[in-house]
Amino acid sequence: MQIIKPSYFDRFRCIADKCPDSCCAGWCVDVDADAAAFYRRLPGPLGDRLRQVLADTEDGTIMEIENGRCPMWRDDGLCRIQAELGHDALCKVCREFPRLRHDYGTFQERDLELSCPEAAKLILNDTQWETVSKTAPGGEEPEYDAEIMEVLRRTRAEFLDFLKATDLSFPQILSVLLLYAHEVQEKLDGGPRAVLSPEDCLADAAQFAQNANPQMLSEFFLGLEILTPEWKDRLSAPLVQPKWVPEHRALLRYFINRYWLQAVSDYDILCRAKFAVTACLLIGHLGGDLIQTAQLFSKEIENDIDNLEAFFDGAYTAPALTDVHLLSLAK
Repeated sequence: MQIIKPSYFDRFRCIADKCPDSCCAGWCVDVDADAAAFYRRLPGPLGDRLRQVLADTEDGTIMEIENGRCPMWRDDGLCRIQAELGHDALCKVCREFPRLRHDYGTFQERDLELSCPEAAKLILNDTQWETVSKTAPGGEEPEYDAEIMEVLRRTRAEFLDFLKATDLSFPQILSVLLLYAHEVQEKLDGGPRAVLSPEDCLADAAQFAQNANPQMLSEFFLGLEILTPEWKDRLSAPLVQPKWVPEHRALLRYFINRYWLQAVSDYDILCRAKFAVTACLLIGHLGGDLIQTAQLFSKEIENDIDNLEAFFDGAYTAPALTDVHLLSLAK
């Protein structure tokens, strides 16, 4: 099996009590079966406390939050389980976060989650855009269509090469991505080879552009599940004119790397491209510190499967997410 990861991946270190946010705040923690069984067998005060806060649901075992935070989160910002039993005693999600792992049978891709503030710094400040790979034991014959995967890997690589080298403005890049995704979608649907032509994409985009209302984006996201009061306040405030900086390209690269190949499961690349475009537009219009805004967006949207599914469902029906509106915002 080939393992591929960005060059910054192994530089991540949790800063624990120095973190400006926390993965322990706001979320119920999914506890894998092995960890849940271990916790329920633990003797002493820690075991008694864990048995109080573990709850079985139809989707598995969770650790219920108390007063908006994980009950294992100590006042000093450290995890009680890790402090008393060590890192290996953590449940799987806590051991791995914010590390992402996507298995595709013969290869595996790894990255960091934008929802972690320290990971967000590494992602958005990465100027090299280098990946490292190694061969490791394991892997299995994939169940997906190998030809479709090859199309997705090729088209992703072509767009990322363009993204790194182009002198186009960031809004123009977003327009190219959206219209190129239509080309790729046509190929996935049995059409001809997708060709990346920025000039043709921009010419088509100019025909569609109209007056746009960026507030429609915030209204759409206000209709999704809200995790924190801060996110609701940001979406409810007037939007600003974006100030596009090189870090926005790194942001777009992150979304493309994370979601593009997932279209092998349902052959729907267009909704994922729309997600990348919409996320970048909304984050730009929200303004403020880019790392903080992007991290908050990821925490609210990417880490909530219901919100992600609501976006993908709305990608073809919500007025804010139509091609014309997105292209108009990116003009």
